[in-house]
Amino acid sequence: MDTSKTISVAPMMDWTDRHCRYFHRLIAPSVLLYTEMVTTGAILFGNDRDRFLGFDDAEHPVALQLGGSDPQALAECAKIGEDYGYDEINLNCGCPSDRVQSGMFGACLMKNPALVADCIKAMQNAVKIPVTVKCRIGIDDCEDYEFLENFVRIVSEEGGCKIFIIHARKAWLKGLSPKENRDIPPLQYDIVAQIQAAFPDLIFHVNGGIKTMVQIHSMIGMSQRPPACEHGDTLKSQNDFNFDGAMIGREAYQNPWFLRQIQENIYHNKSLLSAEEIIDQMIPYIKDQQERFDTPIKSITRHMTGLFSGQKGARQWRQTLSTEVHKDGVTAEILITAFKTAFSK
Repeated sequence: MDTSKTISVAPMMDWTDRHCRYFHRLIAPSVLLYTEMVTTGAILFGNDRDRFLGFDDAEHPVALQLGGSDPQALAECAKIGEDYGYDEINLNCGCPSDRVQSGMFGACLMKNPALVADCIKAMQNAVKIPVTVKCRIGIDDCEDYEFLENFVRIVSEEGGCKIFIIHARKAWLKGLSPKENRDIPPLQYDIVAQIQAAFPDLIFHVNGGIKTMVQIHSMIGMSQRPPACEHGDTLKSQNDFNFDGAMIGREAYQNPWFLRQIQENIYHNKSLLSAEEIIDQMIPYIKDQQERFDTPIKSITRHMTGLFSGQKGARQWRQTLSTEVHKDGVTAEILITAFKTAFSK
């Protein structure tokens, strides 16, 4: 594949924490991983910075997504993130939740591209690693091409941002929940493609609704279809777009083995861990997290329930992990028990 293309896992609140990322990295060594959004206030004024920023070296490449709207605070947090070892700093301009809006950041920032430009410029002046923006195609009634074009132009020309990850749905700031904002507004990849054509010197990754290998091939302009075309794929051709990257959201979490398909079909890597080997490697990780941080086993195993999604035995695997981890005296070996219970018959 073109090595300039990037496949990534989206920042997802309550999902893509350090334990999830460690697990995903065992499945797919090459995809770019993102943290959950971390607010500048949590970093600057919280009592436990490591709780928000700590990560395992095995997670590289990994990007830190920040939430905030004060250029100075964002610059300080970007520098802290760089010192922690992150490979990229990303500014959240796409989250539509009420909590984020009340803090004057997330998707509502798209209404003020000049402020976003100031934030990006301050962050870039503070660090040497890439600073990127994740946004929507629009907000509320502002979803036309001109709105997004104006945002990208100001943030790139005045702020110096070169990389945009665009969720190809608009965000409703009022009237829809964050979950509904991920489903109800229609996907409009064509608007992202128009923006890409208008700014050929910038880098654009597309996000939203990507669930199959055929879709990934289509989004990044690969000339060949994957070996097996998934049932239910709705794209009419495999060469509709030529984005610089594709970001995978819920499918990567709910069906993490999809990341293995990406690793094999996009990065052509066949020397990968089996599911059983991944389970074996998660056991010492769980024990280490328990010993060092007193981390509950359920905080880690909850990210693993979808490992066998779609396979015979997947339901038993999920049930065992979902029930047994809450019992007193449970150990990391519950993973072995769950595997044998589900697949030894």
